[in-house]
Amino acid sequence: MTSPASANDPQLALFRQTIASVAYRAAKALRGVPADFAEFKAGPKTRTPAQILAHLGDLFDWALSQAEGKETWHDSPAIDWQAGSARFFTALDKFDKYLASGAPVAVPFTRLFCGAIADAHAHIGQINILRGIAGCPVRAENYSRADIVPGRVGADQTPPKREF
Repeated sequence: MTSPASANDPQLALFRQTIASVAYRAAKALRGVPADFAEFKAGPKTRTPAQILAHLGDLFDWALSQAEGKETWHDSPAIDWQAGSARFFTALDKFDKYLASGAPVAVPFTRLFCGAIADAHAHIGQINILRGIAGCPVRAENYSRADIVPGRVGADQTPPKREF
């Protein structure tokens, strides 16, 4: 195990800011979708948004297991959109709380970033693209001005400051 990261560790602070960024962007992508969006198929071999959402939850269950030193992976089936969203934000919250606790993190932050975090950003982008194709686009935003706060990793986020 690596040593615990202190609350003043700049690497931990940046990492938790990145997790909050995942939450902010996901909250925007997941809210306000039509009832049939979860099963939307852009093509015969594409995942549905519900399948992508299940994968997002799996990513943060996996990240937590890595941080705890008990790496495990599960492929969860797609579930109802609201339940899937709740599952994702719960997994993200558990992961962030573990990091904030000062407990030892068993793998380098770079490994966690290159795995779950980077993949999550890509999949949130996929959901945004699928929303556009399905006719329920997400408004663009200047994310550098967004109120993204470490520890705020739930579905309830500050409203956008500037959309276009």
